Amino acid sequence: MKLVVAVVQDKDSAKLAQNLVNANIRATKLASTGGFLHAGNTTFLIGTDDDKVDEVKQIIQQSCKAREQVVAPMSPMGASMESYIPYPVNVSVGGATVFVLDIEQFDQF
Repeated sequence: MKLVVAVVQDKDSAKLAQNLVNANIRATKLASTGGFLHAGNTTFLIGTDDDKVDEVKQIIQQSCKAREQVVAPMSPMGASMESYIPYPVNVSVGGATVFVLDIEQFDQF
């Protein structure tokens, strides 16, 4: 058994959830927040057999796309606000961060 943990941008969450349901793959969906942009994310916890990990990863990859977004950087802590001028910057957001973990035991009640 494996535990697939996928952290995806909120914009991709509904599409990924629907694609997992269509493939008859059960998942638990948790709201989470990213550390870099402090933006909303969704974390999916997916328990699956070893031989289905590639299928799950393929569904995640097809459902979650990276995109460019313009953001205003946060002010540095402890810096003088008088000299700080935030300039918008382009950053790549979206896609998915996926962890695959070995599971010693998996039970459903």
